Amino acid sequence: MDAHRLTVNCIKGLAMDAVEAAQSGHPGMPMGAADMATVLWSQFLKHDPQDPSWPDRDRFVLSAGHGSALLYSLLHLAGYDLSLDDLRAFRQWESKTPGHPEYGHTAGVETTTGPLGQGFATGVGMALAERFLRETFGADLVDHYTYGIVSDGDLMEGVASEAASLAGHLGLGRLVYLYDDNQISIDGSTDLSFTEDRGARFKAYGWHVECVDGHDAVAIAAAIAAARAETGKPTLICCRTIIGNGSEKQGTSKTHGAPLGAADVAATKARLGLDPAATFAVSDIARQTLRSGVGAASRKDWEARLAAHPRRDELLKWLAGDAEAVLAATQFPTFATGSGVATRKASAAILKAIVAAAPNVIGGSADLAESNGTEIGRKAISRDAFAGGGDIHFGVREHAMGAICNGIALHGGLIPYCATFLVFHDFMRPSVRLSCLMGLRVVYIYTHDSIFLGEDGPTHQPIETLLAMRALPNMRVFRPADATETVESWKAALRRVDGPTAIVLTRQNLPTIDREALAPADSVQKGGYILVDSAGVPDVVLVATGSEVPLAMDARMALAAQSIKARVVSMPSVELFKAQEPAYLRQVLPPGIPRVSIEAGTTLGWEGIVGLEGASIGIDRFGASAPAKILAEKFGFTVDNVVATVKRLLA
Repeated sequence: MDAHRLTVNCIKGLAMDAVEAAQSGHPGMPMGAADMATVLWSQFLKHDPQDPSWPDRDRFVLSAGHGSALLYSLLHLAGYDLSLDDLRAFRQWESKTPGHPEYGHTAGVETTTGPLGQGFATGVGMALAERFLRETFGADLVDHYTYGIVSDGDLMEGVASEAASLAGHLGLGRLVYLYDDNQISIDGSTDLSFTEDRGARFKAYGWHVECVDGHDAVAIAAAIAAARAETGKPTLICCRTIIGNGSEKQGTSKTHGAPLGAADVAATKARLGLDPAATFAVSDIARQTLRSGVGAASRKDWEARLAAHPRRDELLKWLAGDAEAVLAATQFPTFATGSGVATRKASAAILKAIVAAAPNVIGGSADLAESNGTEIGRKAISRDAFAGGGDIHFGVREHAMGAICNGIALHGGLIPYCATFLVFHDFMRPSVRLSCLMGLRVVYIYTHDSIFLGEDGPTHQPIETLLAMRALPNMRVFRPADATETVESWKAALRRVDGPTAIVLTRQNLPTIDREALAPADSVQKGGYILVDSAGVPDVVLVATGSEVPLAMDARMALAAQSIKARVVSMPSVELFKAQEPAYLRQVLPPGIPRVSIEAGTTLGWEGIVGLEGASIGIDRFGASAPAKILAEKFGFTVDNVVATVKRLLA
């Protein structure tokens, strides 16, 4: 038996044992994909287990994350910090081998892949980042590939189709996906629901397509070599495989999501030439096969080239992603007090200043660049040219846009942003959720943030979306009240390195706050702050966000005319405010003083700020199609309604 077959069989044994020990998992995919994985990892993948974060390594994405036992077996055999005891603890509490691969949790895992299609789309972002950096700094410093193993389920998901279309359009030639074409899903044969010609579909997207026997090592290697030779197109290698290859249940959905059972495992091991009585057995040949590939030597060669390169310091600066350096170099725009500026327009001016100082900040919009304020006069990335620009035309592909930005952030060297209307966050929520889960520095720009976009009506008026975003763990949402708060929101977003930030912006003009007479704009860095206070202890605290802050200011004056003292608190980021010290929270929201929240969205969630005895002015139904002024009156965003609400509360 040759070294390749011994390695493949070893991987199959480890995968069966891990799933059997956990009595949970997916043995079929690792057993079917072991051949293609072994060829890739032993003959092509450029990586170094001693330095898993080496910048010029090839990226490997297991988009079919349910087959995580395959990746963990590869990592162990290749010499990463993943022991046999870790494999024995598969899917257990606090183990390094969770059910689906998790970025930042296990050395060598490049991205968190759980929901199908996400890894596929994220890999497109990695390939895009590689191309941008390679054209910017040259192949001496940036010269690697993005590889992945994708499944039938990945190709069924819409996010993969969106990302594949853009990858083909941009000609990402260093993107190579091995398609585990086993024609089995959980419900049974893919003939139940998935019968189109997948290769033809990807050819139509502009991909290079190869089709091989997924258990023929020579054919797989030849296809990967052909993919690397095709520099102008991404490649899909359709590998016809047998799920659960070698087991008694091979070729059936029974191997997809459940242990094979002790009897089948023993019989399968015997057929593979493994010891049926041994568990988690590893041969020296398997280790040698996966450790003799490209590794430390390539890293050291790269380090030597980097040390002698005239642009070394610039590349290292980009890779470090130092926010303070970006902020120090940026000439942020100023805005005249009292001037009416839509926060989306303010954001556009701010973004233009940022990218002028930091060309490693790249991104774009889902076909709404002018409306979102991301059309800033910079050269757009295209099939023929990446360097010297940075604007990405994502097209109407919100879901893939979010995942691609995750891939850019994961790759390193670039700070990504993306934009759409706030109501379309729902299209991209799964990608944003993974951004939060992985703790990625991605800036999400959302405009047209409320009913005040007007006549487009309830389909485009986000009511519950702010609540949904705030409910995401590790998400930080800013809804600035004016242009000066927008500046500070951008500064906070750039400084944050442990998670994503959403900046939520208005279509309509808002008056620029007088920062000499009122609180300074950098108070935004605490999430919420006293914008203007009453003389003496206030009778009520008005807490507002975004476009409702000017309303709160006007209501304060009307209340004063009736001898009711009101404090106005601007709270652009509820999550950041709640993270402050308790003493500061009590200072801004003193216990015992009634509170009223004002926000053009659902009132659900505001009880955490105003308390059960407070009041909330918001919208707990869908919007309507009408001019913004009429909507304000009909939905109660008027001074009269705020005053009446306060008086009822105090009574």
